[in-house]
Amino acid sequence: MSTVRTADFGAGALSRAAALLHTVLTVEALLLATAAPGLVGLLLLGPDPANLPLAAVCLLPLGPAASAAVYALHHRSRDLTDLHPARVYRRGLRLNALPALKLWTPLLAWLTVIAFTLTHFSATGLPGWWAVLLGVIGVACLLWGAHALLLTSLFAFRARDTARLAAYFLLRQGRATLAATSLLVLTGAMTALLTEALPALLAAPLLLSLLHAGRPVIAETQEDFTA
Repeated sequence: MSTVRTADFGAGALSRAAALLHTVLTVEALLLATAAPGLVGLLLLGPDPANLPLAAVCLLPLGPAASAAVYALHHRSRDLTDLHPARVYRRGLRLNALPALKLWTPLLAWLTVIAFTLTHFSATGLPGWWAVLLGVIGVACLLWGAHALLLTSLFAFRARDTARLAAYFLLRQGRATLAATSLLVLTGAMTALLTEALPALLAAPLLLSLLHAGRPVIAETQEDFTA
């Protein structure tokens, strides 16, 4: 007779690793499916800077998809016998699609203005240091967006409160911001050196890393800003 109890099945390290792998792969597939219309549009667009506004429109579905993915990864089960990542992803998409769009849309619009200005900088007549300043502002906006993604995915704040908290955590949780910067650099390097499709194919692992790095942000929000 086996000495392994049925209740212990799915509780070991190997089972937890298998559960994590299953969840990450499922969430990745669902994220790509949700964002597919925009991603296909991006593939059809040429590299002409004039296409930047259209590229921003194509990226709109990515905000709700990423938010649902963060929600599903955060609420994942560690038990191989109790895995429902698709169900959790759909719940996250239902809860977070509109809140995510309220923050993702203005962020995309602002980043598009910055990118369009930088790609046409010679025509602006501005001094060179303006380009550096715009680049710094763009990076700061992306880091703000990383914190806002965690907050809007896991908490039910109003959009303006989420925006304020994300700005607050930029300096308050410097280690989390630095970790998000590292992920941003990694994503940029993969895009520039390999292919722009790679970050999309590795979106779930990247978001899992962001979730892990943002644990101090999540913990402080739960402790100080929720009832």
